[in-house]
Amino acid sequence: MTKVLIIISTAEIEKALTGFMYAVNSVRYSWLEEVEVVLFGPIEREIARGNEKLMPWVEKLKELNKTPYACRKIAEDEGIVESLKPYAKVEYVGSVISKLINKGYVPMVF
Repeated sequence: MTKVLIIISTAEIEKALTGFMYAVNSVRYSWLEEVEVVLFGPIEREIARGNEKLMPWVEKLKELNKTPYACRKIAEDEGIVESLKPYAKVEYVGSVISKLINKGYVPMVF
């Protein structure tokens, strides 16, 4: 079984778009059996702000029933928890990431 954990962290929009595009297309076209997405770091601010380049990709993930996780600790520190909730499952992601890796998910970081 092929499983991937896509961690999107970067504040560089072009790099983040690459991660979102790969995640969406991996799910849409069944390139992999399992795909999970975690927003972890500066990217969370961009999503909370509603970055117009990124939001269509977040919506596409949700349409495919792949709502990404977002790091609660970072969101709390930035004061953006409520702004992220419509777009992501806001949780403490350290244990989420560890569990997925232990289940055989291969991490890809953007």
